[in-house]
Amino acid sequence: MGKKRVKRELAFYEANGKRLEPGLCVMLRPPSPKTPPYIARIERIECDAANRVKMWCRWYYRPEESMEGRRQFHGVKELFLSDHYDGCYPEAVESLCSVHSLKEYAYLSAVEEEDFFCRFEYNASTGVFAPERVAVYCKCEMPYNPDNLMVQCEDCKDWFHPECVNLPSHGVESMREFICPDCS
Repeated sequence: MGKKRVKRELAFYEANGKRLEPGLCVMLRPPSPKTPPYIARIERIECDAANRVKMWCRWYYRPEESMEGRRQFHGVKELFLSDHYDGCYPEAVESLCSVHSLKEYAYLSAVEEEDFFCRFEYNASTGVFAPERVAVYCKCEMPYNPDNLMVQCEDCKDWFHPECVNLPSHGVESMREFICPDCS
């Protein structure tokens, strides 16, 4: 009879000068330098009887990696939390990163290279997103994209893209008040 493999769970592990622990998000080295880093959330860290350490990670997908592909409303730094899990080696971690909710991301005073946001969960095998619906804004009825400037009507409090209500994009930020076409 073979020996039973004994694995113990670790609260943290240090690799490449980084303290890795469950719940943290990491950027992992891709196989090609032309590919952007993979992004995952560490779910658990295990050490086997031979002291080999492995992280169990839950992958974030970029919009272009999903079955639907990138859509107009997806932000440049948008990710989808998937149901895809894998074992990864700590040595593949390039850096730590932060994956914020959309609301948290919108309020960041400065977006750094390691800042991302997530508003959807993604089933990698079926291509289904949760939630299936999100709020839409403007006359174009698109979901919010934090990369695109929007202005709020002082009367109805709805949000609009300047180009959708025939406003020049330059100078919009210095406007004292905006009234949408429906309210004026």
